Amino acid sequence: MSTLMNIFPLSELTEFLEASETERPLTIRTNNLKTRRRDLAAKLIDRGVNLDPIGPWSKVGLVIYAAQVPLGATPEYLAGHYTIQGASSMLPVMALAPQENERILDMCSAPGGKSSHIASLMKNTGVLVANDANSERIKAVIGNFHRLGVVNAIVSCEDGVKFPKIMSGFDRVLLDAPCTGTGVIAKDPSVKASKSAIDVQKCYNLQRKLILSAIDCLSAKSSSGGYLVYSTCSILPEENEWVIDYALKKRNVKLVPTGLDFGVEGFVNYRQHRFHPSLNLTRRYYPHTHNMDGFFVAKLKKFSDTIPAQAEGADDEVEEPFEETLSKEDRKELEKQGKTENFEGKKPLKNKKKDKRHIVKDFGKQKPLVNGKKTPQKPGTPKQQTPAKQQQTPKQQTPKKQQSPKGSQEGQQFKKKEDKSSEVAKKLGKALKKNQQKNKAFNKREQMKAFKTKKKGPNPKERGKKF
Repeated sequence: MSTLMNIFPLSELTEFLEASETERPLTIRTNNLKTRRRDLAAKLIDRGVNLDPIGPWSKVGLVIYAAQVPLGATPEYLAGHYTIQGASSMLPVMALAPQENERILDMCSAPGGKSSHIASLMKNTGVLVANDANSERIKAVIGNFHRLGVVNAIVSCEDGVKFPKIMSGFDRVLLDAPCTGTGVIAKDPSVKASKSAIDVQKCYNLQRKLILSAIDCLSAKSSSGGYLVYSTCSILPEENEWVIDYALKKRNVKLVPTGLDFGVEGFVNYRQHRFHPSLNLTRRYYPHTHNMDGFFVAKLKKFSDTIPAQAEGADDEVEEPFEETLSKEDRKELEKQGKTENFEGKKPLKNKKKDKRHIVKDFGKQKPLVNGKKTPQKPGTPKQQTPAKQQQTPKQQTPKKQQSPKGSQEGQQFKKKEDKSSEVAKKLGKALKKNQQKNKAFNKREQMKAFKTKKKGPNPKERGKKF
């Protein structure tokens, strides 16, 4: 709440919180590869759908107010004439402005809504590389491409940070970076309770690595492009303005206008921090002002493929302005979480209690158990003594411990534990024998039933076998 108070004034903060609790209107995007928006709207109206154009800023979007049929199961949806997509998710692709016969990379493409939008604007020409690091989510990208008729795409499952080593020289790159999701609270209310300061820092560190690799994938010599669009569904400056300001320092890029006619300008000043003055070209979108999910969009142009001398070898040693803005309480929480969590953010598993029956005992001092019983001792041999070894190795003699009463008490306690373990072993052995006898009797009964009852067709227990 303290971070939101730093972003919004109090009068606007209440409006944002109320808008975050209400669901956004359902929106769909027309697939221009198969139909036009006018024809699609006419078909859906005939099916009893109440809709309107999404606004003057989009030529493919439709707002759904009411529907008598499920929009995810209509013949038009299954035929790939439209896809269900949020209004704010259309903005990064519009800012990217892909052209025909270009090489374009979508670094974090799952589930494929933005990638299919890029393919429709390219009219299935050129090459589109849809990449995502999650192998499970990449399946949704393949399914959507087949349904929507995307032909010019290559689907890959690689780590975005290492992607420049695999392929580079793209005309345009779209980076919809993974974030905390503070702009889509209406879709996922658990964000309010599940996300902490350490989650924001993890996303912030990952986003800086991804934006540098996305810039390295671009080609500054491209005649038609050399553009990168960075977007997140978060409203926190740590994941937006700070990341862009870091990229401006580490690579030869500059901010350019996004081409979007509406939106709030990005922060140039935030608390005690001062960002690059060109950050006013970025755009922010809020649910209470634009009636869409919270979003951030920035467009960068690469003007040189060389890496600045100051940034070489300094990618790992990065300033950490995030921790400076935390209060004392938040810093204490970060320290506690850092101690109790490992590098993957998971709490270490507690050591399980050791079972006494599985402890390896030192049989040189004590006799082992055989079937839960002690081995009989030979007459004339004292317990727990090895005189031959004691004579050879005087260092192992401990006369003080044998004379001390504490040692005798410990020996008695150890004997009691042994007796208990032997009793437990006996009980377990008896229980196992009973279970074996029961299982044998049960198997015999079933065999007799199978012989007596003659049924037509195969036995249900033997399904799948060939007769």
